[in-house]
Amino acid sequence: MSRPIAVITGAGTGIGAAIATRLSADFDLVLTHRHDDTNLAAVVDAARRHSAQTHTVTGDLTAADTQTALRATIEQHATQLTVLISNAGAYPRIPWSQTDLNALRDQLELNLVTHATVIRATTAAFISNNYGRIVAVSSVMTQLGRIDLAGYIAAKSGLEGLVRALARELGPHNITVNTVRPGSIEVPAEHSVVPDHQAMVRRQLDRQCIKRRGQPSDVAAAIAFLASPEAGFITGQAINIDGGWHLS
Repeated sequence: MSRPIAVITGAGTGIGAAIATRLSADFDLVLTHRHDDTNLAAVVDAARRHSAQTHTVTGDLTAADTQTALRATIEQHATQLTVLISNAGAYPRIPWSQTDLNALRDQLELNLVTHATVIRATTAAFISNNYGRIVAVSSVMTQLGRIDLAGYIAAKSGLEGLVRALARELGPHNITVNTVRPGSIEVPAEHSVVPDHQAMVRRQLDRQCIKRRGQPSDVAAAIAFLASPEAGFITGQAINIDGGWHLS
């Protein structure tokens, strides 16, 4: 790898894939995805068309062997490490009445601890380089609340608290730490999980100031700025990318 390096977790589909494609214009990439599948292969192909070199780490980021493989890759390329986009997570909808302590722990592991693990794996390199851009993907739900998502929202709220604390701690090393809060972002999977997709779209547009669906590229554009040298005076922020939904 010859260019500055960006690590992007959850890069195989949706928002993560859009981030990887966008950043491949300026960075070589270390990409994680749960499976070594055609989705990840498509992202790698798109990155290579931008002349980006890529390295992939596949597996469950809550698993020790996957974490070890990612740490080894980061250590191998530590002097070039510039950006971390901590995007991997999960969005299971579970009613509170069915959310036992094990389910709650699972959500904290997936949507908080995994982010902390990846950030810890990159921190030493960023400090050594006296430069870093860390962006974690949260959710507008931390502001709005929603039924069936108590565990998810609790974990993402914890992630935003972690980011604020790390912005204080890592700022003296020229490292910025921010979150973005995507709103309703259109992804292919929603067509198969929402019973009446068109009705859902109408309800969502009614909530937003901007009367179109959000796209993964909208999130990627904001993250690309936060990952750039020009964003060096922005830290500890949680930036909504939701078409104004949080104002409703």
